[in-house]
This record gives sequence, C-alpha cells and structure tokens, in this order.
Amino acid sequence: MAMGHQLRPLAIVSASSMPTSLISRNVAVIGAGASGLVAARELRREGHKVVVFERENQIGGTWVYDPRVEPDPLSLDPNRLIIHSSLYSSLRTNLPREVMGFRDYPFIAKTDKTRDPRRYPGHREVLFYLQDFAREFEIEDMVRFETEVVYVGLVEGSKKWKVRSKKKRGDNDVEVASDFRFFDEIYDSVVVCSGHFTEPRVAEIPGISSWPGKQMHSHNYRVPEPFQDQVVILIGSAASAVDISREIAHFAKEVHVASRSVADETYQEQPGYDNMRLHSAIECVRDDGSVVFQNGRVVLADIILHCTGLSLSECLNFKASGLLVFYQVGSHSHHKRR
Repeated sequence: MAMGHQLRPLAIVSASSMPTSLISRNVAVIGAGASGLVAARELRREGHKVVVFERENQIGGTWVYDPRVEPDPLSLDPNRLIIHSSLYSSLRTNLPREVMGFRDYPFIAKTDKTRDPRRYPGHREVLFYLQDFAREFEIEDMVRFETEVVYVGLVEGSKKWKVRSKKKRGDNDVEVASDFRFFDEIYDSVVVCSGHFTEPRVAEIPGISSWPGKQMHSHNYRVPEPFQDQVVILIGSAASAVDISREIAHFAKEVHVASRSVADETYQEQPGYDNMRLHSAIECVRDDGSVVFQNGRVVLADIILHCTGLSLSECLNFKASGLLVFYQVGSHSHHKRR
C-alpha cells in the first residue's frame, strides 16, 4: 500500500484579498483531480462562476492509471513525452478510506461487485469515488476536458487574470503547434490544483555515468513481468519501495534493496523471500556492471530501480507572471512566486 492522502484543495491564486461581502466572481480552476473537484464545488456553492481546466479526457488527476511509461526511464530529459501518472497496477492506498473522503461525502465501501470494498482499496476504487463525487454534485458540467493551461498572468493595470489555454484540434498523437487552438480569457481569480510533486528524484551514485546496466525511476514502473530473471538493485525504503520490491521478487532472479537509513554493515535476508536482501546504501558502481554497497558486498546487476520519490517542485506547469501565492491546506508548507 503505497499511496494515500486526504483529499484537500491545493492552492488559491487571487489578485486581491478575499472580500468581506460575497461578490460573484469568474474563477478559473486548474486541474480536475481531488483538489480541483472540491474547490470547484465550494466556489459554485458560494455563488461564483467556475470553469475547470483539465488537460486529460477525464477527472481524477493522479488517480487516473495510465499503463504507458515515459521514453526516458529516469524521466530526466526535459524534452521527453511526460506521462503524468505514477500509479502502478497493483497500488493500494496506505491510508484507510475513512480518512480519505471529503467531510460531507464519506468514502464508504460500495456493495457493487465492480467496486473494491477493502478498507485500503486499490487505486481504481479511489478514482470511482472521485467520479461518484463529481456526478453527485454535477461538477463535470464545469469542466473543459483536454484543455491545458499554458499561461496565467495579471492583466496590466487591473486586478484580473489572463488565462491562456490550448485545445487539440484532432486526434493526432504527434503534438504540432498548428494542431492546437489557443484561447485567451479573463478571470477574477485562479485556483491552482495541479499538484506540486512532479519531478522524479534520482539517487547520486559515484561511477554511474560509465555503468553499463539499465536504470529507471519508479515513476515508470507499472507491472513486475519485465524484471523476469533480472538481478535488480532497488534504491529506497519507503512505501513504494516496499511494495515494488516484494512484487518484482516473484519474477526477478535477485532483488537487492539499498537503504541509506540502515547501518553501514547491514546485510539481511528479507523474511518470506529467498531472493531478496537488504543492504546499506550504494558506495559506487563500476563499468563492469557491478554495484558496491557500503557493507562491502558486490553484486553484478542488470538494472537499478530508483524508488526515491518525487521532488517538491515548482507547482506550475505553465508560464505565469504576477504575484502568485500557494499554500497547502492543513499544512505549514507554502510557496510564493513573484
């Protein structure tokens, strides 16, 4: 179980402080994931006119499973085709459903045979819940699907926001500038709900530039079968690393988990598996394909799998100008852009 969070709005962008009396405003919400859906509902409840921009063809955000992976297995190439989902096929929540739902729309188990009634359900059940929520409150009426925001900025001399979006003209898989229609619109406020953990974090390993094996980040992991008969070095010890190491151990020849949170001399067999070992961190790799651990062990490996998480990065995947203030409801983190 490696993914779960309370479903809360991410960020609000406004040119002025909130008014003391209710004034109906035109509001753009960017993203139709969990945060965008509830933000749109609350804004409409308060009498505002809301448009939700969603670049995909359905609601759900990070909970939409995509079997595709990026052409760059490490997701470091800035010009790569970006796949926004990090879900793997077997992923379940690591929070019970009771704490994942919205306050007035609890995430209760359904009796329908197509649903997952477990307390820690699979990712598909979370998406179904969000779809139920959107249907119950008629949120999809406000959503512009397959419409991506590319620019947000203050209109000169005013307190309003210019939002530029693009929508594809046809079904061509190759993105060409002429295939898009662009739209400029003016809004009183903008709510940014597009997430803020976006860039894969990769471990720094001495000698890696000349190491001949394959590397990939867990962002691009979906199923375990490609690891059949491979010797795998898996870096990480958090929830996703635990999930993935156990899953691929049923297919791989060997799985060696490298963790920087254990003592340097650590070398342990993992209970229940005769082909998985826990090591201390990697000391270096060599051009003969070997991986040297801080415990002194040396393993000739086929692949290094970085289960090292995502970086807290710039919230915006579009250009922006003006003062934008971001905050995470219920936490102390915030981000400002000037």
